Amino acid sequence: MLSVPHLIIIFLVALIVFGPEKLPELARNFGKIMAEFKRATGDLKAGFEEHMRDLERETRQAEYRAHQVQPSNTILPPPHVTVDPLPAPADAIPHSGEEPAYSETASEKPANGD
Repeated sequence: MLSVPHLIIIFLVALIVFGPEKLPELARNFGKIMAEFKRATGDLKAGFEEHMRDLERETRQAEYRAHQVQPSNTILPPPHVTVDPLPAPADAIPHSGEEPAYSETASEKPANGD
């Protein structure tokens, strides 16, 4: 940043180099150039922001369409995850008809000696 003493020195050098007749005209031209630069950068910034909004809108629409394709009650794992099927419940496993043998422990034996 330029401080006030720096600006005074620049003004004095410009006054000596260009003279008092040309200095107001140079200041006007400099002001016009700065206004044009500001306008151009504002237009560039607005165009960039509009392009970014368009990209974000397209991304949201693509995500919305992707969610619409999958049924909402189906939960699918990510493509890189493999899912092993769950084992069947014990009562669904067919057996030979034999009942498993149980051993009675002291706490399970009837109290009357049966």
